[in-house]
Amino acid sequence: MKRRRFVGLGSGLAFTAATGGGLATAPSARAADGSTVTAPVTGAASTGVSVTPADSRYSDLISGNNQRWTSSPDKIALPRTAADVVATVQEAVTGGKRLSVCSGGHCFEDFVFNADVKININMSLMNAVTFDTAMNAFRVGAGATLLDVYEALYEGWGVTLPAGICHSVGVGGHVTGGGYGNLSRQYGLTVDHLHAVEVVVVDAAGTARSVVAARDSADAALRDLFWAHTGGGGGSFGVVTAFWFRTPGATGAPEGLLPKAPAKIFLTLAGWPWEKVTPEGFAALVDYWGTWFETHNTAGTTAGSLYSWLMLNHRDSGSLGAVVQLDASFADAPSVLSDFLAGMDQALGLHSATTRHDGVLDSEYTSTRLMPWLRGTRYIGAISPTQLDPTTRGCHKSAHLRTRTPQRQIDAMYTHLTSTDGPSTMTGIVLSASGGRIASVSSTATAVAQRDAIMKVNFESRWYAAADDAKNVGWIREAFGAVYADTGGVPVPNSVSDGCYINYPDGDLSDPAFNTSSVAWHDLYWKQNYPRLQQVKKTWDPRDVFRHRQSVRLP
Repeated sequence: MKRRRFVGLGSGLAFTAATGGGLATAPSARAADGSTVTAPVTGAASTGVSVTPADSRYSDLISGNNQRWTSSPDKIALPRTAADVVATVQEAVTGGKRLSVCSGGHCFEDFVFNADVKININMSLMNAVTFDTAMNAFRVGAGATLLDVYEALYEGWGVTLPAGICHSVGVGGHVTGGGYGNLSRQYGLTVDHLHAVEVVVVDAAGTARSVVAARDSADAALRDLFWAHTGGGGGSFGVVTAFWFRTPGATGAPEGLLPKAPAKIFLTLAGWPWEKVTPEGFAALVDYWGTWFETHNTAGTTAGSLYSWLMLNHRDSGSLGAVVQLDASFADAPSVLSDFLAGMDQALGLHSATTRHDGVLDSEYTSTRLMPWLRGTRYIGAISPTQLDPTTRGCHKSAHLRTRTPQRQIDAMYTHLTSTDGPSTMTGIVLSASGGRIASVSSTATAVAQRDAIMKVNFESRWYAAADDAKNVGWIREAFGAVYADTGGVPVPNSVSDGCYINYPDGDLSDPAFNTSSVAWHDLYWKQNYPRLQQVKKTWDPRDVFRHRQSVRLP
């Protein structure tokens, strides 16, 4: 079987920018309602690290995983404490310097690394994962990567979070955008298990301070600040320094406060040679995949927990592919998985002899392994040669779909995926399953508005040379515009489409040359939740200190 490489998706950055002036403050005791009492800084020494252009570390810290975006700040601060962050934010505000913040470096856009940035805060040293007995929740530093979180939670307590597939993504941006991954149909979004956030904010007087906002804070403004961090994206309200996680309603020992990680998972890799794919087979595969998830969408069931990526790679890559994961503890997991896999082969018109492996039927085009959950999580996050490659350049666009993909959109996908204009072989359209437990939460309970979508769609291209920018960005723009041509070139929320995903940010959404619909970019991301996000912005960032090209605007 020819294994298809795939690209890890998700945003690992917490973003902000600052101007203004004021006096510094630092956090002290946490109140019972989850708020934080602050006091002025009086010359306390920083425990963090400062890197300037003369430092040998500088060139490693001025860009993330997308090499299209870079910066040349006056300094990069690597804090170790919230007090360090407060001091750095205050420095930026007082000095009128634009500030940006990096958690993991996976932002698809230039929100963090751009020419305007003068001070960058790199959160990588604030990466501890511990259990906070006072909060009765797991505390995760905003600089932790997803693998840090998976290993610490699982090895220490046997629990996990339903977060992303690319384990080098930082939690700072991933969580604030909602958080989504292979266990989300089974356990919901990452933010469905978020209990509190520690955030450095700046008030109307220009004073930086740290606050802790919890799901159950007594103060309504703090509850709103917490809510804004359950999908409002990074860079609009402050700098997140820590998250606390506890599943709502969970009580007792730490081992019962978050979802139990599966003991074992079935992990399937599939690959179908493009030379065997007909236009009819391609259309049937996309329709089958979408119809299956539209039909099997009940939370708590085996089928409602099955997760899949469908990799519609450009024909020049050589193959189409899929990744499928399912908790092996479900009694009917082998049969549900076998039926799903056989349906994809049949849709393509590719039939071959099957073999039974751990109760799952494999074919010439699919290979299934039964393995411990953490091993599988490490494996799936590293099997792509490009997923963790920090030397690529990239362009991405996203959509949510509430139904199977319409035939007109499938036809447009096929046309562009079989084009002869020679985009990078790391170019394609990725469908990722949604629904299940995600849909059990109201569209206004968190800032994530697209709760009833059954899939995400990601148009992506990665390449290495700057000389290839125009060709690959052009392909993505043309393909995306063609697929959503009947709604102004973007996935306008309606009975089929449901806007875009903030963790796959797309600067073109706010450009009338590419978004010719009457729906503003912020409504594509947040729909009816945007006005509330604006009110949170007004309360907690009245000076518009924290901003980027697509941050929440003041009302």
